[in-house]
Amino acid sequence: MLLAVLWAQLPVALSAAELQNHGTQLGIDGTRFTLNGKPVFLYGISYYGGLGASRDFITEDLNDAQRHGFNWIRVWANWSSASTNVAAIDQNGEHRPGFLEKLKWLVEQCDTRGLVVDVTLTRGDGTKGSPHLETLAAHRRAVEVLVNTLRDRRNWYLDLSNERNVRDKRFTGIEDIQELGAWAKKLEPHLLVTASDGGDISKSELRAYLKTAQLDFVAPHRPRDAASPAQTESKTLEYLDWMKEMGAMVPVHYQEPLRRGYAKWEPKAEDFASDLRGALAGGAAGWCFHNGSDRNGGKRQRSFDLSRQRLFAQLDEEELKALKLLQILVSNEK
Repeated sequence: MLLAVLWAQLPVALSAAELQNHGTQLGIDGTRFTLNGKPVFLYGISYYGGLGASRDFITEDLNDAQRHGFNWIRVWANWSSASTNVAAIDQNGEHRPGFLEKLKWLVEQCDTRGLVVDVTLTRGDGTKGSPHLETLAAHRRAVEVLVNTLRDRRNWYLDLSNERNVRDKRFTGIEDIQELGAWAKKLEPHLLVTASDGGDISKSELRAYLKTAQLDFVAPHRPRDAASPAQTESKTLEYLDWMKEMGAMVPVHYQEPLRRGYAKWEPKAEDFASDLRGALAGGAAGWCFHNGSDRNGGKRQRSFDLSRQRLFAQLDEEELKALKLLQILVSNEK
């Protein structure tokens, strides 16, 4: 796909009139996302534990996010990390006072700024094995609570189950995903839904997502090794070719790619840039600057714990360098 045509997919500024009259409206046109009817590339940043941040922290982080060119953030509706539970939804799918209200406030703040919010649910904590939503009934109730709480906003989408294919407490069968998605759509037909996949998606899995679960878009979590950034373009093109065969074209959204602090291989600024270049060149619809806790002995929690420090105050020098490269990259493609 020619890079020259990608200008229409990159972050766009919404006019004051658009925001005042309609709010920020996320949509889909073929394999592209749209904001208020205009094609846009979703360029975002992980903000997992955002419900644990103070409102002042959130305001400062949103200011910085927009300054760096981001137009969406990813927040978990039932996140807990480092023994801190900041979930808006409890294990029965019911709302937790204070946190659900903050989620609503956060989505509203993003709406007025022209920002999209990824609201993610998880069946369980893949690292610690602690359960979040143990039953389909609880999961279904969680979907209902979130949709009813946020239904007056159109600037968010729902990840029904983070890395639903991983065979631990995260696992959510494709039939469950189908039921949960149908329930969300019945409650709010305009809501976009996905279910993220913990790895590169196989052809049979892609068919299940598109034909059985009927997801609005796919969200593969690519491998995090040194070879991965160079593979993103070809992998994206492969997904789109498979979709053509299946007669179902949807956006490919990289909501959780490589990050620092995850494994022995620590991506450098150019690795992030290479991965984003591949996503753009392959025709992906979105990409995330992923970040999280330092599993290699460091103390940075980044988006995993925002209760003591805001996100942009926790990024390391290499990540800050990457932000500059990434912003130049997306700006140059307009």
